[in-house]
Amino acid sequence: MNSLAVHAGSMFDGFSLSGPATVHVSGGRIVRVDRTGALPADGSEVIDLGRSACLLPGLIDTHVHLAFDAGSDPVTSLAAASDSELLAHMRAAARSALLAGITTVRDLGDRGYLSLALVDEMAEHPEQGPEILAAGPPLTTPGGHCHFLGGEVEGAEALRAAVREHHTRGCAVIKIMASGGHMTPGSVPPHASQYGLEDLRVVVDEAHRLGLPVAAHAHGIQAIRDAAEAGVDSLEHVSFLTADGIASEPDLIDAIVRKGTFVSLTLGMDPGEAVRPPQGMAAHAMAAHVNGVLDTYSNLHKYGANVVIGSDAGIGPWKPHNVLPHGVADLARLGVAPLDALISMTSLAARLCRVEGRKGRITPGADADILVVNGDVEHDPAAVLDVQAVFRAGIRVC
Repeated sequence: MNSLAVHAGSMFDGFSLSGPATVHVSGGRIVRVDRTGALPADGSEVIDLGRSACLLPGLIDTHVHLAFDAGSDPVTSLAAASDSELLAHMRAAARSALLAGITTVRDLGDRGYLSLALVDEMAEHPEQGPEILAAGPPLTTPGGHCHFLGGEVEGAEALRAAVREHHTRGCAVIKIMASGGHMTPGSVPPHASQYGLEDLRVVVDEAHRLGLPVAAHAHGIQAIRDAAEAGVDSLEHVSFLTADGIASEPDLIDAIVRKGTFVSLTLGMDPGEAVRPPQGMAAHAMAAHVNGVLDTYSNLHKYGANVVIGSDAGIGPWKPHNVLPHGVADLARLGVAPLDALISMTSLAARLCRVEGRKGRITPGADADILVVNGDVEHDPAAVLDVQAVFRAGIRVC
């Protein structure tokens, strides 16, 4: 069993920042954390990354699509790929995320449960990619948003059966499309609901009975309201859309905060890529839409919602699979302190994903998934982009 000690000038443990620290690793787990910063004298391999380096838990992206290629038309690309070609792309996408310090991802929509093959691969060879918490094909209405992934289902009994199948296959989370979306021609628009309150309750009750959390894709206000009332564990996107634009409703935000529902905000964009408006939306309308969403996100954080970041990586060129760390800067522009943003990407995200204690923190007993960056993570949102090293299950991958 290989042992090593990783030393740096500061450490963010998933909750707070402290000074020099040495993290002792054995068998893929953290066994001891020395906050005096003393270097070991027991023969362990020592990796001293210097005074300007900061140790962090590996980041957690709560919403990715490894099957989407982050190209200009990921849906067409996916449809044209064989399963073997798609798996090869998904492996590369997972590797890209890992090298950016993203050591855990929730894959919230694949084709034909392909992500479960990667779950097994990464368990055998953790140095090849992040731990994947897979949803499989998302539940959607016939012809609904992302129906091409294979998760079309309608009616209470069929919904229960679909949840049971996902559980039997080994999925870690159930994803349901409570509203329409932007990427599926012919489906209902994003502001419109696909499932009503009773259907959502069926899915939540069955999933929770089986010990699985539920993530609800919800752009429209009614879909957000119904999903929160049904008891989903996380609301994805949370755009507060209406037919006329964005209308952030304080009473609904209050309800989300009171229930403790997680909101997975769609942040993190490659600053070198322009966001392409959905078909039929003018550029100026897209800009107004983005500003409205950001105002809503700011209110959710300000009023105390459980905010995590799901990048939605893969859906376009501005969303490569290594994009999550840019979310720190995005939250900073909303008035969120960098350390609070890092909490959203580590310990809080781990709580949502039901891997709390094992992921998202640097503490004895946790997985040795460690990101090392250069700079002042307390004051500089860009510091998390300056990656010095990444360890996955105690194995240095860069």
